[in-house]
Amino acid sequence: MGDAELDLERLIKAPIGAVFDRLADIESINEWQPRKGSIRRGSRKTSPGPVGLGTTYEDSTLFGKAPGEVSAFDSPRELEYHWQQKAPWGAMLAEGWPGYTLESVGEGETLVRHYARLKTYGLYGPATPIMKRIALRERTAVLDALEKSFG
Repeated sequence: MGDAELDLERLIKAPIGAVFDRLADIESINEWQPRKGSIRRGSRKTSPGPVGLGTTYEDSTLFGKAPGEVSAFDSPRELEYHWQQKAPWGAMLAEGWPGYTLESVGEGETLVRHYARLKTYGLYGPATPIMKRIALRERTAVLDALEKSFG
């Protein structure tokens, strides 16, 4: 088993409510999050109703499908997702908690603190350092895309 954590910050030139709504809208993530150079291929909401605590979704990645749920939802200040990836025989391979805390810092500006925790199991354990580098690239690309989406 392996563990990794990341913490990034970015100042986004948009009001806190708009930034939170963009991050929480699972249906529109595919429109603004990067695909080129990313392991993520798409996301879809799998539970009915508006996004909130417990909403389920599924990411498609180069590594396969990763079901997840919204594990923290405090609009407009905190949002966290929790995904899992399992082997075809059901063994847990990895799970992650990408999340955001937002703070209004000026007229129409939001400080986004983007953190990610990763836990690997079994065969994926020795690959934790590589997966951390992949996650850092992915999480940086998400912040770049978020900033650009308001440009």
